[in-house]
Amino acid sequence: MYLPNIIRPEHTFIGVSAPTKWRALHIIADKAAKAFSVDSRAILKALEAREKLGSTGIGNGIAIPHAAIDGMSSPRGLLLRFSRSLDFEAIDDIPADIAVVLLFGENNRGEYLNVLSAIARRLQSNGVLAAMRKARTADEFYSDFIADSRA
Repeated sequence: MYLPNIIRPEHTFIGVSAPTKWRALHIIADKAAKAFSVDSRAILKALEAREKLGSTGIGNGIAIPHAAIDGMSSPRGLLLRFSRSLDFEAIDDIPADIAVVLLFGENNRGEYLNVLSAIARRLQSNGVLAAMRKARTADEFYSDFIADSRA
């Protein structure tokens, strides 16, 4: 699996302003709806339902909101950096400043676990998070995340 096939440069955003995790999910749903031509209400409903099962804040300032969406034929994602960190209720209590969003179709449930694993590995690579946090543009942010990301 090749992460640039799932998360593309045009689906990368920095300086995203949201006062809460729940408002951030609204913004994510709107951006994903535009990017992937899927109904924003369906995306929001799925993301909120997933978040209620347990936080997608994985720690170290990272959240990976993810959900199955009717109408998605293959996994797709967004990469975001918030203008200020948000409480995603991570186990380490560190607010999230970076979110990697993964949406997938009902028929891709097996594949999405591989994608989540690839994303988590990428974010644990030496220097990746530090570089992403220092990036000044969305292009730099994306490049820091995606560089050498064959999984």
